Amino acid sequence: MSKCECEDSPASLQDLCLDFISHNLYALCRQSPAEDKTGFAKLAFKDPDIYFHGELSEELLKRLSKQYALNDAVLSLFANSKSTRLKRACIKNAVLSCKGLKALSYHRLVDLDASCVRGVTVNDIIGALGEWTTGHLQSLNVSGTTFVNSSKFCIVISLSMLKALKHLNVSYTEFNNNLGLELVVDSLKLLESLDVSHTPITNAAPLSKCQDRLKSLNMFQVRIPDSNLMPVIAQLTNLRQLDISREVLVHPFSGNQHAGKLNLSRLMMMENVLPNITSLDISGRDGLVESSLQTFLRNHPRVKFVGLLLTKSVVPETLAMIDLCSAEFLTNEHHMDYRRDLQVTGESNEKQVLEALRRYSSRANYMHKTLCTLFNMTQALDRARVDMIQLILPGMANHRQHLGVQMAASACLYNLSKQQLADNVHVSALKDMVQLTMDAMETFPNHQQLQKNALLTLCSDRILQDVTFDRFRAAKLVMDCLCTFEDSSMSRMAVAICSILAAKISTEQTALLGSKPYMKKLLNIVKKKAEEIQADVTLKFTLSALWNLTDESPTTCNIFLSEGGLELLMHILEIFPNETALETKVLGLINNIAEVRELRHTLLRQDFIEHVKNLLSGDQIEVSYFAAGIIAHIASDVGREGWTLSQDLRQQLLKALHDAILSWENPKGEMVAYRSFSPFFPLLGPDGIAEVQLWAVWAIQHVCTKNSVRYCPMLIREGGVRVLKDLIACPDTRGEVRNIAKNILEVLKQCLPATK
Repeated sequence: MSKCECEDSPASLQDLCLDFISHNLYALCRQSPAEDKTGFAKLAFKDPDIYFHGELSEELLKRLSKQYALNDAVLSLFANSKSTRLKRACIKNAVLSCKGLKALSYHRLVDLDASCVRGVTVNDIIGALGEWTTGHLQSLNVSGTTFVNSSKFCIVISLSMLKALKHLNVSYTEFNNNLGLELVVDSLKLLESLDVSHTPITNAAPLSKCQDRLKSLNMFQVRIPDSNLMPVIAQLTNLRQLDISREVLVHPFSGNQHAGKLNLSRLMMMENVLPNITSLDISGRDGLVESSLQTFLRNHPRVKFVGLLLTKSVVPETLAMIDLCSAEFLTNEHHMDYRRDLQVTGESNEKQVLEALRRYSSRANYMHKTLCTLFNMTQALDRARVDMIQLILPGMANHRQHLGVQMAASACLYNLSKQQLADNVHVSALKDMVQLTMDAMETFPNHQQLQKNALLTLCSDRILQDVTFDRFRAAKLVMDCLCTFEDSSMSRMAVAICSILAAKISTEQTALLGSKPYMKKLLNIVKKKAEEIQADVTLKFTLSALWNLTDESPTTCNIFLSEGGLELLMHILEIFPNETALETKVLGLINNIAEVRELRHTLLRQDFIEHVKNLLSGDQIEVSYFAAGIIAHIASDVGREGWTLSQDLRQQLLKALHDAILSWENPKGEMVAYRSFSPFFPLLGPDGIAEVQLWAVWAIQHVCTKNSVRYCPMLIREGGVRVLKDLIACPDTRGEVRNIAKNILEVLKQCLPATK
């Protein structure tokens, strides 16, 4: 496998430790009983001497926020200044009560991110701050957190208490003109940065009062007519960063559209306007004249960024509308006004598209449009682009309910990880990618194209074999998809994915995946392929999935039999003779049934046993091996009450079993994978049948020599050493069985020298 460039930068020990703590918080903490006064159990580290310095405390809180894990109990862990210390606190996405918020009062904060907090209002949050913090807080982000109290009036007076505030973000709130903008401008004399995006503000005039100090202003999708907005902007001479972008919609609040557009063009043509500007975003606006922007950039050489996504320019001669981002002076390196250091969001080239993904991850419509453009750009990649994957994921995470974003993002992720491209993407990026892909599958279970995109992405050896994720969840989502849609390509991918995942989950989980509806669907696929006499990859993957689902799962084996699975498999053996791959999978599956003592009687059919006996003497060792396993398990139960195998047939089977095993040459590779050695131990008792014991020790030796790293520790852990020693010590044990048992113990000693 090629080495991924990002593998040179593995996660730091600190990051790994914080990840472990954040995911195992309750195990590392003790909980006090819930008190009537607080209503929630408080957390504290079990070790009273633990102390997290400022950087660690802040990073742990941020991770818990990112995991949507913050609530009253979790935040109470930070209500002890002897174990944690915060200067910058992030409680984004938390669900809190006013009592839970009191944890903030124990810290002297200068920066607070309280965006998208539920259960409390902005006023509750400010009211919970300690006296020192109230007088010294410099940055506050309450984007998406409500101001509205039970009386349904927007009250923002509490903001005026934060006299030291320099940076304020009230975007996506009820913040308005009457008690919002006027109050903030008059009260917060140190305010330098303000974000009022997507608020009901309709008048920009109050901003004129802070024209000498306001350095950053974000007004994405504000309801202010350009005729009111542009004159105010012209007065803000200290601005470094300005965002007046819009959604690409009809804006009923824009007033006279024609006049507004002319105002923006005129503003940009003014020689002394915005003299200190370095970043300007006018995405989503239209009607601009290309020459206006060209003149503006020529007059403002310090501008490093301009946002032009979905911005239309008017061609004066024809009044036609074109994408402003495609202007020659922005895209042609040989143009006299082209600036290599200028970052532009748009859709004319890869650089513009990636910049748009980087800056607009919180805007659903912008992300959707940009991802659609990226999809077209990534259909014929010849090298991995980890940078693109990492830019897609935040937008995908931010807009889980937006079908357009999920559709476009999932399609892009497939383009970026298909075939061999995933080999050069670090597993950490692939893990995040898989997680968000599963989220999309779960959110839109009935959308066929989205599900198909997800299957295309998941159907990757690199992802299924090397990446750690919730494999049971993935397998269940894929099985649900298989049962929902009748699409041959989707079915092929679904059974391929399940055939691999089923071998990597617990037996309890395979029992759930082998439930009746799923089993019926898988068997229906086998039946259809049998009717069509089509031994294609879909049939092979389906048989592999059934094989893995029945492995050490009596419940699944029983459902398989009750749904007519055995008759169907016998039919497969009849209509596809000499198909080694199919025979191996069918016999491996039936071997799982044979391992279940209560179900072995279902295999006592003359036609079936004769067929297995014939396969046992064949020249394909894989087929012969599993045929031998079936016979060994059946023969081990010969003396059982109600057992109908004749003595003559028993002797024939045992002789055939013995002869077949002695004829096997050592295969080059590993033929089979086992979850445990538990199916073998009952066959190795001192009173066991020699031919059956011979098969069991041969099988154990095979896997222990072909994959010693996995199977030697497993055999020791499960008590295999004692079983083998007892077998060797028994005077009735046949010599060939004893020799192989001794060889296995020798292999164990070589792999694990400490083993005795």
